[in-house]
Amino acid sequence: MYVSSVLLWMLLAALAASALLVWLGRIPIQYNLRNLVVRWKTTLLTALAFTAVIALLTVMMAFVNGMYQLTATSGQPGNLIILSDGVTDEVFSNIAFADAGDIEIDERIVREDGQPLCSHETYLVVNQPILHPQPGRPLRRFLQIRGVDNPEISARVHGLELLPGGAWFGTGVRDLPQAGGDASPPQSAIEVVLGEGIARELGRDRDRQQLASARHPQRLDVGDTFELNARQWLVVGVMNSAGSTFDSEVWGKRALLGPMFGKETYTSLVLRTADAAAAREAKRYFSEDFQKAAVQPLVETEYFASLNDTNRQFLVGVVFVTIVMAVGGVFGVMNTMFAAISQRIRDIGVLRLLGYQRWRILISFVLESLFLALLGGAVGALLGGLCDGVTANSVVSAGPGGGKFVVLRMVVGADTLALGLLLSLAMGFLGGLIPALSAMRLKPLDALR
Repeated sequence: MYVSSVLLWMLLAALAASALLVWLGRIPIQYNLRNLVVRWKTTLLTALAFTAVIALLTVMMAFVNGMYQLTATSGQPGNLIILSDGVTDEVFSNIAFADAGDIEIDERIVREDGQPLCSHETYLVVNQPILHPQPGRPLRRFLQIRGVDNPEISARVHGLELLPGGAWFGTGVRDLPQAGGDASPPQSAIEVVLGEGIARELGRDRDRQQLASARHPQRLDVGDTFELNARQWLVVGVMNSAGSTFDSEVWGKRALLGPMFGKETYTSLVLRTADAAAAREAKRYFSEDFQKAAVQPLVETEYFASLNDTNRQFLVGVVFVTIVMAVGGVFGVMNTMFAAISQRIRDIGVLRLLGYQRWRILISFVLESLFLALLGGAVGALLGGLCDGVTANSVVSAGPGGGKFVVLRMVVGADTLALGLLLSLAMGFLGGLIPALSAMRLKPLDALR
């Protein structure tokens, strides 16, 4: 795992400073360890305080890291997304069919077999009741639906493939197989392709009996159905979409889904250009020189980067919660160390009479606090690290009113672990410094009385 050079040097400096204190203190480290063992209940509670703070920090940072990674890996550098003028989120965009026809003939668009790599899309967010909610789970969800005209072209534009065994939808509607002996007319279902993440979410909606008999109980698979808008929806494929926002989407035939949910226009066109430089040039052209329609062009990577507003809000929240908990942790350590000093006043007097200088007493108590911090912080980082790869749900948005429901994987990076250890050592140092200063001021004879 990669650690940024700044954090790495800070952590190495903190550990080196701790080692230097051990060497300078000269009071045998066994003395501090023996006192920690003798006061094992207090030691355990104090270490648990560090563990709780660092474990919570690690989990919260893993969530934020997962959101940043999701938006960072969703866009293609050579893609240009066209929205209607003045719009920054495709959920609010409306592009007329005639305008789309004028855009897709542009020579900057890459062509394969004479066809422009242009994905015509209608993006919708619909409210879906959950038929068999599990205890403690929501009763409804906002489901993302993306209607596309040609799923194979759209998949090539977005760099997506199907998992083995799946197929892209055709006309968009298929008759479901009839049960044996059933003479009623066949029931039709809407053909859709799911992202892996939403396939898992929808798989959890099945009742206990269905889950027990499902071939793939962890997610819906080819041939499974779910209900939405009083219709049956048939899964014909699952996209290999982990790590992108498409992981949380349902794809279907635009001509069918748009009118069904009252969206008679495109919300976006996604154009594949030769490379990132060509995408930037195409953006300039559609912004400044294109005269046939007023549109908002965005390089796809820039568009997904703009969805980080929610990420930044989460990050601010993480920082605030961490500061509050760290301050509480510092005061807790101070309280513990003051209690330790009050119980060892005679020890301090003996150490002073043996010739140990005041500053060595100071170092001894600071080291004791740092040891507690390092122990508790390391355990907290390890516990928090267990959430790496765990699936979570969130929303990413570019501003008020918009946004996408996403299924993400939490990421615990080396940076997060290093940050947790640094915070723990800082808490231990600040929490132990003031009690240690009070200990070093004790006079030998006064301490022995």
